[in-house]
Amino acid sequence: MTRREEENDIAGAFGTIRATDTESRRGLRARLLTLLAIVGPGLIVMVGDNDAGGIATYAQAGQNFGYSLLWTLPLLIPVLMVNQEMVARLGAVSGLGHGRLIRERLGRRWGNLATGSILLLNFMILITEFIGISLSTSYFGVPAYLSVPLAALLLFTITAAGTFKSWERLMMLFVAVNLLIIPLLLVAQAHTSSVVHGLTVPSIRGGTTSSGVLLIISIIGTTVAPWQLFFQQSNIVDKRITPRWLNYERVDTLLGSVIVVVSASAIIIAAAAGLAHHGGTNAFTDALGVARGLAHYVGHGSGTMFAILLLNASVIGAAAVTLASSYAFGDLTGSRQGLNSRLSEAKGFYGAFAGLLALASAVTLIPHAPLGLITLAVQAMCGLMLPCTTIFVLMLANDREVLGPWTNTRWMNAIATIVIGALVVLSITLMVSTLFPHVNVKSLLMDLSVLVGGALAIFVPWAFVHTGPAPIYDVQRADWRMPRLALVEPLPMSRGRRILLRSIAVYLAAAGVMLVWRMIQLGVHA
Repeated sequence: MTRREEENDIAGAFGTIRATDTESRRGLRARLLTLLAIVGPGLIVMVGDNDAGGIATYAQAGQNFGYSLLWTLPLLIPVLMVNQEMVARLGAVSGLGHGRLIRERLGRRWGNLATGSILLLNFMILITEFIGISLSTSYFGVPAYLSVPLAALLLFTITAAGTFKSWERLMMLFVAVNLLIIPLLLVAQAHTSSVVHGLTVPSIRGGTTSSGVLLIISIIGTTVAPWQLFFQQSNIVDKRITPRWLNYERVDTLLGSVIVVVSASAIIIAAAAGLAHHGGTNAFTDALGVARGLAHYVGHGSGTMFAILLLNASVIGAAAVTLASSYAFGDLTGSRQGLNSRLSEAKGFYGAFAGLLALASAVTLIPHAPLGLITLAVQAMCGLMLPCTTIFVLMLANDREVLGPWTNTRWMNAIATIVIGALVVLSITLMVSTLFPHVNVKSLLMDLSVLVGGALAIFVPWAFVHTGPAPIYDVQRADWRMPRLALVEPLPMSRGRRILLRSIAVYLAAAGVMLVWRMIQLGVHA
């Protein structure tokens, strides 16, 4: 085997698939071994999204609203699958990162805007991860000025000191720590009937209030994040997964979706069982308060287990978000470096990684830094960006020059459009309620739902009927890859695409100005 072939091998945490391997898998054992080699990008991106902000949001839902919001989480599995499956296909077929593909197909301006925005958002998310690290370690009496720099150094070391395979193995070790949720649930002694009722009967403890509706939207927003799209597509390219193995990557993504929902449900259940009876719908303060509350009311090491879970989630989140930012930086500069590149060969890639860690950790340690304002801004920016990023994904997933026979089918487009419509409603509601805290969230959500639902009821059937038949390709589907960019025809800018892109531009400009103005107001009056 040549060195070039070895460099194109899929080297995962639990196995390797040779670049020359084109055999079909027969039998359960062969398929399981193949899945073990592929598993990683989907699982890590999902578990990484159960980060410090996610743990805090789920704990808040359990403490303030008991088991009543559990029903929201199973609904997120198809939402996660639709978005992430499309970027998995884009990465495997095109061999390009998400930001680079937007730049090449939708234009330099949109590519730079999407990548620049995700870099800003990821930087603020990274600060919240270090906040989670400082809160969790302070439970054990370790000061932030010691734990935060050590965490940043650890994150850089495990990323820059090895290969993709070694990095993925370490991430899987952090993923395994989530099993600590099992003894936490056991000591919390949740009521089985209450859990079943919460999962199957939609309700909100205390009635359908604005705060309850807003928390539901926050649960969805913290579980479906824009950075996931950039991470998984580039991570698949970095791991060298090709279209031949896409079905295994889909299983990887589904596995991650289920695990993230189960883990989130477990956090809600533990907080509900231990704390819901000791306060109302405004009892939550922060994740450290949850750990101390569990230690006080439940005991049996429950506070310690929750603090470890928070620390672990913060580390995984920081690792994934920082790597997503390095990928995005590479897309912006045209670099194709990744985790398989040595430190001496990829100074820009690892330099961006180190710079983000250093800057975010430094901001976290600044005395009287507006960390609460940053957390609020992260929530609003996710709401601002998610509709745009998901629309970009749908446009690229229908680009025949990029995906060829792998483009969305009519049914995929119908489902994806409905999911994106729901995300648009929820994201705009989250963003507007952040900018204007006194808005009636229930009325806003209902009005937007009627407006977007009416538009979807007209557009989806029309698009379904008017979508032409897929062209026939000479090459087998498993072997089809996007041609070199120089040979790819430019994406035709139809009137519909122009109107859609201009609408996105207007929305981003208006919402961005309002967001900046609101953050300035909050900063001045803090």
